[in-house]
Amino acid sequence: MVTKSKSTHRAFPPRLFAPYAAPAPRANAGCALYPSMKLTPQSMPLDMPAQDLDQAPEPAARALTGAAGPRWIVMAGSLLIALTSAGLTMDVLKPGGFSAPEGLVIALSFLLSGWIGFGFVTAAAGFTNLLTRREGAGFSAADEDPCGERTAILMPIYNEDPAQVLSAVQAIAEDLARVGARHLYDLYLLSDTRDENLARAEAAGVVRLKTRISAGAAIYYRRRPMNTDRKAGNIADWVAAFGGGYAYMLILDADSLMSAETILGLTAQMGRDPRLGLLQTVPGVINAETPFARLQQFANRLYGPIFSVGQAWWSGSEGNYWGHNAILRVKAFAESAGLPHLPGRKPFGGHILSHDFVEAALLRRRGWAVRMAAELTGSYEETPPTLLDMALRDRRWCQGNLQHARLLGAAGLHWVSRLHLLRGVLTYLAPMLWLVFLAGGALVWPGEILSTAAARREVVTLFSLTVGLLLAPKLMAYVVAVLDPAVRRGFGGARRMAAGVLLESALATLTAPVTMVMQTVAVVEVLIGRDSGWASQRREGGELTRREAWRAHRAHVALGVAGAAIALVLDRYFLIWTSPVFLGLSLSALLSLHSSRASVRRAGRSLLQTPEEVETPAIVRRSVELRALYAAEAGMRQTLDVLFRAPLPPYGAHPSPAPAPIPRATRRLAIAA
Repeated sequence: MVTKSKSTHRAFPPRLFAPYAAPAPRANAGCALYPSMKLTPQSMPLDMPAQDLDQAPEPAARALTGAAGPRWIVMAGSLLIALTSAGLTMDVLKPGGFSAPEGLVIALSFLLSGWIGFGFVTAAAGFTNLLTRREGAGFSAADEDPCGERTAILMPIYNEDPAQVLSAVQAIAEDLARVGARHLYDLYLLSDTRDENLARAEAAGVVRLKTRISAGAAIYYRRRPMNTDRKAGNIADWVAAFGGGYAYMLILDADSLMSAETILGLTAQMGRDPRLGLLQTVPGVINAETPFARLQQFANRLYGPIFSVGQAWWSGSEGNYWGHNAILRVKAFAESAGLPHLPGRKPFGGHILSHDFVEAALLRRRGWAVRMAAELTGSYEETPPTLLDMALRDRRWCQGNLQHARLLGAAGLHWVSRLHLLRGVLTYLAPMLWLVFLAGGALVWPGEILSTAAARREVVTLFSLTVGLLLAPKLMAYVVAVLDPAVRRGFGGARRMAAGVLLESALATLTAPVTMVMQTVAVVEVLIGRDSGWASQRREGGELTRREAWRAHRAHVALGVAGAAIALVLDRYFLIWTSPVFLGLSLSALLSLHSSRASVRRAGRSLLQTPEEVETPAIVRRSVELRALYAAEAGMRQTLDVLFRAPLPPYGAHPSPAPAPIPRATRRLAIAA
């Protein structure tokens, strides 16, 4: 297991790169700070017009492309589950007829059970495909020929830790050089950073990075003077300026990594299919530090494959895009995916926030295939370190996904593209609907409906159906992992993996009500017109204090205690049925606090082990080593700058011996001076 460095923005003080710091960057940080160095290539413009959402272009999206059968299976299965749940709810509530609140509960039961059922059927399809596939079948990145097409690897960044960003870029560049494909790929850091100190650190880091990698390495840096339209605008500006020189662009996030073999495989797939506009990988979560992040990492690694394979099975050429760790055909993107501004005020008007779903839909509208490489490994990302950080990220995503409601009627979209947009909306509406369902259940829960054995059986059946739909995918994922010897060993064996599933399921059950309430609040804030802004995401965790945890969750705790008391007054069976909700809310402050602590992480590490921790991929291991070196260099530069007003010379591509410590007498002399 590789230990991850805990570098933070504070490691880069204002004077750290003083020897390089000319006036603050304006049009382009690279040109402003380093006029003698080529930090951007010659302009290679490509027109990227904004699309008209009210008029379909030619060619518009055509009929289904071979996935009609899987789609009907998923739809029929979801509908059957929804009807079954609604029927059971009607049987429970039918004594005395149906009131308006009871009708609402029945309708919500139908909708929410169909939502859960859709996920269940998708997981079942992935489970079946993974069990029945032939040995060696599926997409493989090994021995792929990238066909000689030039590809740009783009990493948009916004107020990120330069150590994390630069270490990832260097690791990818070195990995491409290892397989002899470095000449086919140019790497771009596309900065929207607003913090001037961080911007100087980015530009200085790129200059030094170019000296650490083999001669001829094409690594470019560009900082926009205005971060118009956020990440989507950053990518669009790059396409307009440099897109004409590349066949493909590989989009990464600031916490993304991708192995050279995977990059070669993606470009080879694009070369073999001239109608393929976008190929999305399924990133695995790595480098989790806190217990909360480790739970997400474990769930992603164990449960993720059956869901991704199932979604790839029914989505076919009408897949989706998650905004990173995907490769796109540049000219197709330029002609299809220029995003217009929506009329009206924020949060529903203005530029499109969750741009990725919309860009995938617009690519398909022009006739380009959008697919998911579900079985491709070697693509990685990181996850927020705490429950509160996850909630902050969800707040931004919530606003963008709800904005998609305005785009469901856009002209010419394929119906599966509309389904992806609708699922994005429901992702954030569903928690609020569950809360309404729970409140409605409290209003229509008369004690007499449990007075007969038949009524009690129906309630138990309804509860069991809901729990079964949620837990069955986890059991299916466990079976798939157990049947693969390498994966089973990576998780620590069948017993340890089973214990991990139980632990993850228990904690997920307790945190789900907290997430439900926080996402409901986020939806309400969007609906009343409160904009989320664009704060940078914390990617490495600091432990929460008791005060921070209590201030964030005191309302949740009060809601849990009050809700449990009301449920008990209504009916003790109703309290039993809803106990996971009120227990999770009541314990939310403690869960949030302890899931951010390193001591708890060490205690639970063995139960949440993943294969990538047992056998760390080479590029992940190298990026962690480089991150530690960059963080150490930042600290040494700070020390030398304070003591001697002198910069530290750059080190080479490989780890250098640690510099000799500064003698105490010299330090005392410098401090006295």
